[in-house]
Amino acid sequence: MIKSLDDRVTLNNGTTMPGLGMGVFQIPNEQTAQVVAEGIKAGYRLIDTAQVYDNEAGTGAGIKAGLAATGLKREDLFITSKVWNDHLSYDETLRAFQDSLAKLDLDYLDLYLIHWPGQDAFRDSWKALEKLYHDGKIKAIGVSNFQISHLKELAEFAEVMPVVNQVETHPKLSQTELIEFATAHNLKIQAWSPLMQGKILNNPVLIEIAQNHQKSVAQIILRWDIQRDVLLVVKSVKPARIKSNAEVFDFELTAAEIAKINELNENLRVGPDPDTFDF
Repeated sequence: MIKSLDDRVTLNNGTTMPGLGMGVFQIPNEQTAQVVAEGIKAGYRLIDTAQVYDNEAGTGAGIKAGLAATGLKREDLFITSKVWNDHLSYDETLRAFQDSLAKLDLDYLDLYLIHWPGQDAFRDSWKALEKLYHDGKIKAIGVSNFQISHLKELAEFAEVMPVVNQVETHPKLSQTELIEFATAHNLKIQAWSPLMQGKILNNPVLIEIAQNHQKSVAQIILRWDIQRDVLLVVKSVKPARIKSNAEVFDFELTAAEIAKINELNENLRVGPDPDTFDF
């Protein structure tokens, strides 16, 4: 369990990764640079973007601004992007990576993910990621939105195992079985949309727990994830929210409170179902 915003976890290939990072999903490219720079100045060291977000250029500009403002070096940060692998060939995946790297204006990525499993859509892309990993262009490779069935299929042909599976998970979609499978296979789970895109912030159970700790509902949910060893990507464009999302290390939830949050699970998604989504 991470203890601070600076804390890193060790992935199955030995790479270390911050446990709590900033995401830029749905932030317009022209706004992204300022948000990323603010995040770095606020202490975030993991920045998560993707090809399909169409803001990699803004992310890269924000990284440069954040480094300049803080005196940090590139290696102090952990940068993730994802390939939109809509039935891409091996060569198309390599080109997509080079395009992302150019837009970010970086020499390498710390983590590169296959964004969705799709319907028989990730074999060639994974082989391309393995090539990039062996060539030193990526420090670690992983997947996003993979169900247990997809992970088992990947294991049948992968030479390099994924280090992370970034998935939708929040109190209404606890993903307990997937987390247990990942833990058994030395694979880290990272949450996207941990706050359910705001749709759960008025839940009375969470409000009561938040009042008990004099914290916000968002902070309670993030703390719940931290205590179940789920890595996090959080997003906000507001400096105050960027700061408060990181103020989750000065309290602990009780076992009873965690049990109450666990009981909220309904296997309810706000994003697509990975078993049926095909770009």
